[in-house]
Amino acid sequence: MSELGNFNTASLGPRFIARFLALAGIALCLVGCAQLGPGLVKAGRNDYNIVLQQTEDEELILNLVRVRYGDRPLFLDVNSVSTSFNWTQGTSAQGELFEDGGKDQDVSNISIGGSLQYTERPTITYTPLGGPNFVKSVLTPADIDTLIMLSNSGWSIDRLLRIMANRLNGLPNAPRASGPTPGDAPVYQEFRRATKLMRKLQVKGVLRLGYQKTKGVDIPVLTIDRAALDWEDTRMLKKLLGLAAEKNTFAIDTCGNLPRADIIGIELRSLLSTFFFVSHGINIPTRDAQLGRAMMTRDTDGQSFDWSLVVGDLVNIRSNTEKPPNARIAVKYRGSWFYIDDSDLDTKYTLLLVEQLAALLGGKVEKAGPVLTLPVSGP
Repeated sequence: MSELGNFNTASLGPRFIARFLALAGIALCLVGCAQLGPGLVKAGRNDYNIVLQQTEDEELILNLVRVRYGDRPLFLDVNSVSTSFNWTQGTSAQGELFEDGGKDQDVSNISIGGSLQYTERPTITYTPLGGPNFVKSVLTPADIDTLIMLSNSGWSIDRLLRIMANRLNGLPNAPRASGPTPGDAPVYQEFRRATKLMRKLQVKGVLRLGYQKTKGVDIPVLTIDRAALDWEDTRMLKKLLGLAAEKNTFAIDTCGNLPRADIIGIELRSLLSTFFFVSHGINIPTRDAQLGRAMMTRDTDGQSFDWSLVVGDLVNIRSNTEKPPNARIAVKYRGSWFYIDDSDLDTKYTLLLVEQLAALLGGKVEKAGPVLTLPVSGP
């Protein structure tokens, strides 16, 4: 025979025992609910992941807008995110029995109590990117290896060359747009014709970027299948680039000023030049254009040049006085909202490519100022 508190279990009424068992079950449930660690990791990690991605996209748009206005861009890297979780709980239960003398008429008083407390203490560290190595890396042109790697990872050769290249075998791709917005209309039409033809051949699987081993050295090359040498698109492409009609493999270098019959020269942009070029896909508010807050390009007739002719199918960053509900990314700058429409897949892919280029070409991260470590505490 066991005892519960000061009461003999043989003298307890059945209703009391039932109530006490229910109380014990509630206490066990509270203890079981305390295993929240996996749930906290799942919820917290995903939330931080989403926020970091969103803010990085917003920082990219913000810096593109700054460049378009002639303002200095600033890159602030989230160097680390650490957080600690603290979960405490307590439970208590009491039971009292009062006998009133009646048969099976025990009067019982049962009370339960519990406490739950959850605390999260995140610490976020920001690093302003800068220093001579970082500046040198963003001003150094990309290399052919980066172009080939991105092409072989599935990116369209048309998108790659239009964003990354100033010239292709003597054909200019608005090279002055690789810096501050030019006052005169750019030249780009023949370059765009060539890259469209290259894309058509790439889609058909007959044009590739890769390497050819020559004297034990891997040389970057562009190859066109021999079966496609007589195709009209191939002949037009070779004519535009000044390539030899009978050849199907061409070495690639970075001397893109002049056409050569057996070599394709690609003058590549730096990361900062890529930012300048892509920034011409920003629609400047009419008010800012009229006030001269951003440089406006003019054609030969003195009319405002439409940059969408150059980059409109690559990137279209719109502007509005109010934040639109259909914006995928939106930042407020100089009193206007600059945003990407959520259904604009071309712009999304272009900015994804720019982010990949930034990761590949950004170089060694150095601190341009103090590291900002911000402990975040709730009320």
